[in-house]
Amino acid sequence: MNKSLAKTNASYEKLIERLVKWAENRPDIRVLMIVGSRARMDHPADEWSDLDVIVVATDPRRYLSTTEWLENLGKPLLTFLEPTVGGQMERRVLFEGMLDVDFSIIPREVILRLLQGEIPPQILEIFKRGVHVLLDKDGITSQLYRRFSSVELPPPHPPTEREFLEVVYDFLYHAVWTLKKILRGELWTAKFCLDSYMKRKCMLRMIEWHAHVKRGWAYDTWFDGRFLEEWADSDVIKELRKTFSYYDEADIKRGLLATMSLFRKISMEIAEKLNYSYPIELDKKITEWIRSFCTTS
Repeated sequence: MNKSLAKTNASYEKLIERLVKWAENRPDIRVLMIVGSRARMDHPADEWSDLDVIVVATDPRRYLSTTEWLENLGKPLLTFLEPTVGGQMERRVLFEGMLDVDFSIIPREVILRLLQGEIPPQILEIFKRGVHVLLDKDGITSQLYRRFSSVELPPPHPPTEREFLEVVYDFLYHAVWTLKKILRGELWTAKFCLDSYMKRKCMLRMIEWHAHVKRGWAYDTWFDGRFLEEWADSDVIKELRKTFSYYDEADIKRGLLATMSLFRKISMEIAEKLNYSYPIELDKKITEWIRSFCTTS
């Protein structure tokens, strides 16, 4: 372990010690659990990793609506609220020393429902990748462990042809939509659609499917693009760098055409492997229309 990582880990460990000591004296806090990189064996924390803590409380509003309690843990530089998995909220905090901590504040009744009802795949995946229990006043975590151990994540499977085409059509529709925004002079909206929506919702799905058709459906593609540089095809990674654009009309047009080219290449390879039909004539028609506006001076 390098010195920088050791120093970072020590800082987080001290913060965790303060958190546990403080929570032990809070009757409304019933459980503390670490998830994410600091609880994983696969891709464990490095010096840049944050700390993800699940706080199970009987009155979560106290910790979502106030910030004074953070002073017990360290010196907060900033904090704000953000939605998290399962329709819950988390308080994200940056402490002195740039220690980044996400507190997912979960009502106790939500955890109890997980013991009886269906477990959403996203929540199940988080727990399956690793959990470290810091505090459990009610013995809930042992029950959760048994419950989660008895449930398997849905196995990855090929998309149906309809599911595949839905992503293709979504992508092509928004390619046209992006160009129209460019031509109207709405560069912010165009760039957001191209480099966020089209890539995250459509391109990423195709990159995942592309990795699976090449390496099998049990191949781990993580979630939301995490560690994409490790699991995606190397040629895809090489081409991806050409698809992002500057905040500039000409470059957004260039990035749009590059993104369409890579998406088409990946999608056609997937279609061939799965024996699906790719709408090449539709793609050609839309591409030619877009190119006619991108090549004029």
